[in-house]
Amino acid sequence: MARFILTLIVGLALLTWAVSGVVQTTTREWFERDVTSRAQLVMTSARQSIADAWYAPTDLQRQLAAIARDERVIGVAACSADLTTRSSTPGFPDEFSCSAVGSRVRAAEVAAGGSSQTFRGWSATAALPTGRVYVTAMPVSAQGQVLGFAIMVHDLSYIERREEAAQTFLIIISAVLAVLAFGVPLLAAKSARSDWSRELRRLLHGGGKQKSEFQPILSDMRELLGRMASEREDAPGRWTAVRLKQTLNRYLHGEKVVILANREPYVHQYTADGKIEVQHPASGLVTALEPIMRACSGVWVAHGSGSADRDTVDGNDRVRVPPEEESYHIRRVWLSDEEQQGYYYGFANEGLWPLCHTAHARPVFRAGDWRQYRAVNQRFADVVCREVDSKDPIVLVQDYHFALAPEMIRERLPQATVIAFFHIPWPNSERMGICPWRNELLEGLLGSSILGFHTQLHCNNFLDSVDRFLETRRDREQNAVIMQGHRTLVRPYPISLEWPVHWVQSAPSVEECRAQVWRDLGLKPGALLGIGVDRLDYTKGVEERFQAVELLLERHPEFRGRFSFVQLAEPSRTKIERYQMLNDTVERLAERINLRFGAPDYKPIILLRSHHEPPEVFRFYRAADLCYVSSLHDGMNLVAKEFVAARTDMRGVLVLSEFTGAARELTEALIVNPYDLEGSSDALAAALMMPADEQQDRLRSMRSLLVQFNVYRWAGKMLVDAARLRNQERLAGRLAERANLGPALYS
Repeated sequence: MARFILTLIVGLALLTWAVSGVVQTTTREWFERDVTSRAQLVMTSARQSIADAWYAPTDLQRQLAAIARDERVIGVAACSADLTTRSSTPGFPDEFSCSAVGSRVRAAEVAAGGSSQTFRGWSATAALPTGRVYVTAMPVSAQGQVLGFAIMVHDLSYIERREEAAQTFLIIISAVLAVLAFGVPLLAAKSARSDWSRELRRLLHGGGKQKSEFQPILSDMRELLGRMASEREDAPGRWTAVRLKQTLNRYLHGEKVVILANREPYVHQYTADGKIEVQHPASGLVTALEPIMRACSGVWVAHGSGSADRDTVDGNDRVRVPPEEESYHIRRVWLSDEEQQGYYYGFANEGLWPLCHTAHARPVFRAGDWRQYRAVNQRFADVVCREVDSKDPIVLVQDYHFALAPEMIRERLPQATVIAFFHIPWPNSERMGICPWRNELLEGLLGSSILGFHTQLHCNNFLDSVDRFLETRRDREQNAVIMQGHRTLVRPYPISLEWPVHWVQSAPSVEECRAQVWRDLGLKPGALLGIGVDRLDYTKGVEERFQAVELLLERHPEFRGRFSFVQLAEPSRTKIERYQMLNDTVERLAERINLRFGAPDYKPIILLRSHHEPPEVFRFYRAADLCYVSSLHDGMNLVAKEFVAARTDMRGVLVLSEFTGAARELTEALIVNPYDLEGSSDALAAALMMPADEQQDRLRSMRSLLVQFNVYRWAGKMLVDAARLRNQERLAGRLAERANLGPALYS
């Protein structure tokens, strides 16, 4: 039946195509003959009246206009014998000027015998940008003397319209015939198809005995459904908290997620009057991961660093968060001052942080710091193992603070699915060789099931380091490393924000934000504002940022007294000498620029060194005219994405360092090299002068990327990849068990 219907469809399509060609050719010939006859008739009848008015310009113009009243006539012109234009109607095409057509008329006259008395004219079809036309030229004479010739241009577009109408009619007739031809066979097949579908559904649900003829179909259908489900989860469509939770239920049976991170998402602090307040730390890691925990629930294991943290936990050192929602737990781990100094300030931030960032700070490695780092990693890994509720949990290990933890967790929980994500860049293998404990760090991370970085470059650097320093096997097709029988997938997962960002949804309007910021900063009406938001870290390029603003004011005097740059800078790692020096340098630099270009009522640089809660940060984002992210080296940088997300008004310009991971995604930003101060100052000037429509176009494109590639997709991709890997390992384990049982079965 299917073959019969297919034959009918193909036959009818071929017949329609053949008839359509015949109809098109025939109608075109009819219409062109009609146009030729009309043109010759019009020109022949009008030739005498044109000749009578030849020497009266007004009458000649009137005669030509009378001919051009026909809706199909584009224009008419009268040409002298010397090929100059005597008169023409408005809109007459320049392509058919007297000189252009005259040469063809002369050639046609010669071909006709060279007699002006017997020559009847010249005609041809031609193409204009607006469509095909028919051009007619006839000689004009009076009392046996040739005065010149007249040109008439006919519109042929109506022929195409009639052809389309004829084709439409033919298609309708063909459709009617198709309905008649296929209706009877389809009705005849309906009953059989219904029975077939019912049997197939029964087989897919596993009911009853399977007929042999359905076995191949059943196998193909199951394979197709599995592939479709996989593709649906990988699709870059709209990911939401609900979709992430559904993905977790589908692939991981709704299992809770355990996150291990140094920084906690909510910090309880005592205020000056003895009350407890909840603060949100300035951390891109927290910004990205906290929405995932709200969506999936579970436990966040972190260092309890707040002054009131101990007084807000239960007997198991847990506290439910977020406040008033309480969708997951924070499990706090306490560290002594000695442990913090060695693990956090020492090895992590004086050693690994400068090692991984190309920002001109010498890494410092001390054996004592390494011992503390290893011990603290073991403590946190032990806590994670106590917090899980199954033998094969899902654990997300975050960042460079816990490079050893994946291997430690796997030693206690061999079946755990450990996803490690490195939020900062991974250096090239030569630079990695500086670290005395590089092998231990690599082996620790290879305890993961999946190891994620922001960019493919960072993945490549890690794999190169493994190749150089460890004895492993590399699966280049899968980008995987096999060490002692354990496989680790190395993948790029560019991190992003939740969408929509809940801080934006609850923020005041852009107009209100702008009015509040202008009032708080004491800005004049009509002032322009740039913003930077960072922890006070030497990798963020704050010094270069201020110098670019200084050069902007130096090279563009029109912005003096009008443009101010506000830097929200949270002090960070102040126990480390390099950060103390940065703090002093930034303060002196701001003072110098303000002294040079400032006035009693104007400060070019406004440095706000304190902690700012997200609602306040987003208020500044929504008020500013530009945001400058000048990182000297950054894994991703979510400040850039936060600014784009905050601008629901489609105004504002992002100036972005090329040394951030975000620059590979937000390509519509003004990308700069922050070391190039002149280029950066030019970009700031361009941002301040950018037209509103261009700002809108750039922001719309960047926002559309954040909609699709949000943090829920980031987490979903990792979890789906982890689930597939776990299923593969389970199947491989079953095969291994069967292989081991084989001899016993036959003994």
